[in-house]
Amino acid sequence: MIIFLAAYYLLTSISLYFLFPRADKAAQKALIPGVNIMEGCDIVGRPRWWAALMLIPIVNIFIYAGLAIDIIRSFGKHRFWHWVAVVVAAPVYFYWLSRQGDAKYQGPVLKQEKEYYEKIKAAEAAGKTTTAKKLRERSPYKKSTGREWTESIVFAVFAAAFLRMFLVEAFIIPTPSMEGALKQGDFLFVNKMAYGARMPNTPLMIPLLHNRIPKLNRESYLSKPQLKYTRTAAMESIDVNDPIVFNWPIGDSVYLAPSRSFAADQVRRDPGVKKRIGNAKLITRPVDKRDHYIKRCLGVAGDSLEIRDRIVYINGQAVENSEFAQWGYTFDAPTLLEDRELKKFREIEVYTYDLTPFQRNKDNSIKYQVNLSDDEVELWKEKYPNYPLARYESSSEVWPYHPRTKSWTIDNYGPIWIPKAGETVELNDYTIALYGRCINVYEKNDFARKGDKFFINGEQATSYTFQMDYYWGMGDNRHASEDSRYWGFVPEDHIVGKPLVIWMSLHEAKVGEGINWKRVFKSGNIF
Repeated sequence: MIIFLAAYYLLTSISLYFLFPRADKAAQKALIPGVNIMEGCDIVGRPRWWAALMLIPIVNIFIYAGLAIDIIRSFGKHRFWHWVAVVVAAPVYFYWLSRQGDAKYQGPVLKQEKEYYEKIKAAEAAGKTTTAKKLRERSPYKKSTGREWTESIVFAVFAAAFLRMFLVEAFIIPTPSMEGALKQGDFLFVNKMAYGARMPNTPLMIPLLHNRIPKLNRESYLSKPQLKYTRTAAMESIDVNDPIVFNWPIGDSVYLAPSRSFAADQVRRDPGVKKRIGNAKLITRPVDKRDHYIKRCLGVAGDSLEIRDRIVYINGQAVENSEFAQWGYTFDAPTLLEDRELKKFREIEVYTYDLTPFQRNKDNSIKYQVNLSDDEVELWKEKYPNYPLARYESSSEVWPYHPRTKSWTIDNYGPIWIPKAGETVELNDYTIALYGRCINVYEKNDFARKGDKFFINGEQATSYTFQMDYYWGMGDNRHASEDSRYWGFVPEDHIVGKPLVIWMSLHEAKVGEGINWKRVFKSGNIF
C-alpha cells in the first residue's frame, strides 16, 4: 500500500510538472515534495499553511480531493465528470489537461468565486434584484438541482464508506458466543483505530457492503487486485482479556447456508454440515472480506496457553476470568417447557434462545442446557430451586485434530504456543498440524510435504520463522462459542478493531421482543 501511494504521488507530481507552467508556476516546483502542494494552494487561492493538512492521516484524503478539484476549476473545468475523473485518476487527468490547447488558467478559483458571490450580495443589498438575478443565472459556478443532489449523495456515500473503512464500523452480534459482555441482538460500533487502521486489501468493492449484495446473492467486490497488508500505528496494544473484532481466519473458503457461512474444513469434517449447505458453491474470499467475529483475546504472540478445568493459564499463570464468562450447565424438567415458562428465566438475563432441549432422559423428562456466569449460577439456585443445575461436560473434538491432541477438550486444552513474528519453530508432524496453515495460508508460502520432508517455496526446510504475530480468541460464553479452540490462531492482518459502544440492543435479537434499554449506549469499557 505504501509503495502504491508513493508511486501515485510521484506520478501526480510528474503530471503537475507539465501543468504548472500553464498557471505561471515553475515546472520543477511540481517535483519537490511539499512545495508542489503549497504551489497548488497558490493556484486555487488557499493559504499555503493548508498544505500542512496533508500530513494528517485520513484527513489528507479529503484535502487532496478538494485541492485536485479546485485546481481544475481554476482552469475552467466545472463539469461533474471532470471532478470525478481528477479525484479517481489525478495523474492521468492533470497530464491530459496540460495537453489541451484550450485549457487556460483563469486565476485562483476560490478567490474569484468569493468575489463573484459578494457582487450578488451587494446587488441584493442595494435593491438591484434584476442585476442579482442575472448574475446568478450567468454564474460559472452555478449547479443544477440534479447535480447538487448527485454531489451530495456521492459525498455522503464517500464519507460514510471512508469512516467505515478506517475509523468506525457498525456490527450486529448474531450469536450468544460473547454472553454476557455482548448479547445476541446488540448493535455495536467498533473502533478501527485502536489497534491500527488496516488499509483495505480489496480496493474494488461496492461502498458500504461487506461481502454480499442483498437479494442478488453475489459477492460485493472484485477479488483482484489485492493490495499488500499494511496498517497505521496502533493507539494501544492487544493485551490478554481485551475484546477483539477480526475476520474469521478459516473463512477464506466457505459455503453459504441460509443462516451462516461454513468453512470448507468444517464441511469436510461434519456430515451434518454438508446437509445444511445443500448444493451451495464454494466461495473464496480475501482477508478483509471474510466474515467478522468478536472474541476476547486470551493469548498474545509468544504466549504459551493452556486450559485446565475451565481455567486459562498463560505462561503457567492463571488468567482471571472476565466477570462475564459463562459455562454450560444442564437441568431436568418433567416435560417440555412452554414459552411462557421459559421467559421466566429472563429475570437473570438468560434468554429463551439459550434454553434449548438437550436430550430426553430415560424417564421421559427433558434435559435442558443453559449457559451461566458464576454469579448467575448463585442467582439461579435462589430463584429456581426446582431446577437444580449439573455441570455440562463437552465432548466436542477440538483443533488441531491431531492424534497427539485427541484428549484435548474445550475445558482442558493445550499447552499450545502462540506464534510470534521473528520466532522460529522446528518442523515435524505435530508442529505442521499446529502451524501449517500459518505458513501456507496466512503467510502465503508455497508449502509442501514429501514423506517426512518439508519444502517451503521449493526449498527443503527443517524450521520456519514467522512473519506475523498471532492471537488466541475465545468467547465469554465458553460452551457456546466457535473460537480458536476449533480453528486456531488469529493472524495480526485479520484484526479489525475494538468494541467502542453499544448503540442499540434488541431482546433476543428480535424487533418484536422490544429494545433492551439497559444496554443502549453502554461503552466499550464494559467489555
